[in-house]
Amino acid sequence: MFAEPSDREALRFGEKSLNYAELHQAAGTLAERLKGHTRVAVWATSTLETCVSVVAGLLAGVAIVPLNPKLGERELEHILGDSRPDLILRDETVRLVSDPAEPGRDETSRLGEPHPETPALVIYTSGTTGPPKGVVLPRRSLTSNIDALAKAWQWTSDDVLVHGLPLFHVHGLGIGILGPLRLGGAVRHVKFSPEAIGHEFATGATMMFGVPTMYHRIAEAVENDATLADQFRTARLLVSGSAALPASDHERIAKATGQGIVERYGMSETLMNVSVRFDGDRRPGAVGLPVDGVDVQVVDEQGDGVDDGAIGEIEVRGPNLFLEYLNRPDATEAAFRDGWFRTGDMAVRDPDGYIRIVGRRATDLIKSGGYKIGAGEIENVLLEHPSVAEVAVTGEPDDDLGERIVAWVVPAGEAPEPSALSDHVAKLLSPHKRPRVVRYLQALPRNEMGKVLKRELS
Repeated sequence: MFAEPSDREALRFGEKSLNYAELHQAAGTLAERLKGHTRVAVWATSTLETCVSVVAGLLAGVAIVPLNPKLGERELEHILGDSRPDLILRDETVRLVSDPAEPGRDETSRLGEPHPETPALVIYTSGTTGPPKGVVLPRRSLTSNIDALAKAWQWTSDDVLVHGLPLFHVHGLGIGILGPLRLGGAVRHVKFSPEAIGHEFATGATMMFGVPTMYHRIAEAVENDATLADQFRTARLLVSGSAALPASDHERIAKATGQGIVERYGMSETLMNVSVRFDGDRRPGAVGLPVDGVDVQVVDEQGDGVDDGAIGEIEVRGPNLFLEYLNRPDATEAAFRDGWFRTGDMAVRDPDGYIRIVGRRATDLIKSGGYKIGAGEIENVLLEHPSVAEVAVTGEPDDDLGERIVAWVVPAGEAPEPSALSDHVAKLLSPHKRPRVVRYLQALPRNEMGKVLKRELS
C-alpha cells in the first residue's frame, strides 16, 4: 500500500521529517504491537507521530479511528463508546528515533498485505443530523481512489504536496497524507497561512490541497503581494475541496497568479467521486467528471435520472464506497438504493457531463413557489456584489411560497440595502431566485474545515 523504503523524504512537519526508510522502521515497529487488535484510536494531532500511528495500523491490518483533538467531552464519549477501540495512541507513545544499531532495517518486511476489504479507517461524520456516525472505509477504498486521483491529476512520485488541513478526516489524512505515501512522493504539512504555503512552493513543493476558506485568504494575499503571487505561479496544481469554491475567488487567484484551481467532490463515505482533470476545463463552479472506476448519476426523488441542467441528487457506486456505518445497519441500509449510495448532495449535470454541486438536500435545496432552487447558485452571485464579503443562503417556511430564500451576509464595509442585493440576484438569475430576506452577520458559523454550519443560522 505504501512506497518502498528509501532515503527519499516522505513526511515533513516543521523542522521534523522522516524519509521512507525511517517511516517503515518506525511504523513497522509499532505495527508489531498493534497486530491482533480490531480498532485503535489515534489522537490525530498534526504531527509526524499521528502519521506513523496511522501507517502502522494499516500495516497491521487494524482499523484506525482518528480523533479530533478538539472534540468536546460528549462527542468524545460518544465516539469512544461507539467504536470501542482496543488502544488509544497519543504522540508520546510513538517512537520515531531510528535504532542506531540497525539503521537500515525495514520493520515492515515481516508484515503481510491485509485483504482489500479489511477496514482501514473509521471516520466519524460531523453529526449535523444526530450523533456522529462511524464511516468504515476498507483498504480498497483508499487504494483505488488514490490511484484514480493520480491519473486525474497526473500526480506522481515527483510531486511534493503541501497542505495545512487537520488529520482526522479523509481530505487531510486519507488523501493528503496517505496519497503521497502510496505514490512515493512527499508531503509537507504546515500551519496554514498564504505565506507558509508560498514559502513551500518557493522551496520545491508542487501541489496544494486546501478548502475554500484557505483559498479566499490566498486570493486576498496574492492580490497585494507580487512576490507571493509569483511563488504560487510556480505550483503545478492547486486543488480545492470540502465545499464549493466561490467563482469570485477562482477569478481573483487566476488573475493574480495565472493558476486555475482544480475542484473535486467527495465525502467521508466515498472519498473522491468527481474531479476536474489536470488538463481539463477548470471552470468556476464545476467539480468535473467522475474519476476512473466511479459511477455517478443525478436522479429525482423517485430515483429516475433527470435531464441535463435539472437539479437532482447525486448517487454513487464503485470501489471507493465505504463498507458500513459502524453499529448502524439501519442507517447503512437507508443510505443505499438499488446498490447506489445516496449522497444527499444536490447537483446539475452540464451537457458535457461536468457536475455542478448546488448544495445539500437537507439544507441547500430550497423549494419556493413551485421551483427547486440551489442555494449555492445564489451564493455565488451574491459574492459578485462588491459589498458582500461572505454569504450563506438558506430557506425558511413561508405560508405563501412554501419556503422563502434568506441570505445571511457578512458585508464588506458598510452593509448595502437588502433591496440592492435582491435586485442584484434578480438581474443575474431568474427573479424567483432572489432573496426575500437579507440578514447581516459579523461572521458565518463554520466548522474546522471551513464549511458553513447552516443549521446554526436561525
